[in-house]
Amino acid sequence: MNTAELLTQFEHEGYLVIEDFFDAELMAGLGQLIRSYFGDNPDFFHNDEFLDKAQTDVIPWFPQNEGVKAFDAIDADPRLQKLTTAILGDGWASQYCMVMFSKQGTTGQAWHQDCPPDDPDVFNLNRLVYTSDITDEIGGQTVVVPRSHKAGLLPVGDPVGEFENQIVLRPKQGTLVFLHGHTWHRVLPIKGAYRFSTNYRAAPAGAPDDITDVCVYRNMRYQFSKSKIVEDRADR
Repeated sequence: MNTAELLTQFEHEGYLVIEDFFDAELMAGLGQLIRSYFGDNPDFFHNDEFLDKAQTDVIPWFPQNEGVKAFDAIDADPRLQKLTTAILGDGWASQYCMVMFSKQGTTGQAWHQDCPPDDPDVFNLNRLVYTSDITDEIGGQTVVVPRSHKAGLLPVGDPVGEFENQIVLRPKQGTLVFLHGHTWHRVLPIKGAYRFSTNYRAAPAGAPDDITDVCVYRNMRYQFSKSKIVEDRADR
């Protein structure tokens, strides 16, 4: 793993894709735990206002918070720690591990930034782990706008409309995706029975503990800790 080369790519593009990063056996085991937890038809987590306004049909699970130790193996991977340190610098901290589950027929996730870009130097890092392939048949592909982490605030507009320079990612089992917290990204609708990925979030030293509490969408800013819209952007 050429850390310097990967760091340069991440800093330029705002995202990074590394295939075959994690062992297939580890991925299969974590995938089974996720499927067992959610079952066939889990209930939505967020309220109706969020689901309607955000056009984001994701059900979260925080396995490490519930003492599920199997997910610690990702956090402990020395290669992941080395690359995270290269991006965030010494003293960075893991925030939480969140599995994001979507049902068949749901909209996926609208365009958003995981933390506000008000200060370009203050951001979180999303480290997405895929325990199974994301294909066109399954849906739920991750879409990013390269270099948008340097473009400031996600523009007001259609929550699920296309950007001219967007790129569709189709991660395979074992793929690791790094996303800058200011990068514009979304998830396409789900065609298969389900779609999930696991997000290990981290932040540099000095970043607020609640850096991802407010998420920026094209039509609003939403604060998760209060389950409320803190800025309506739809009329701007």
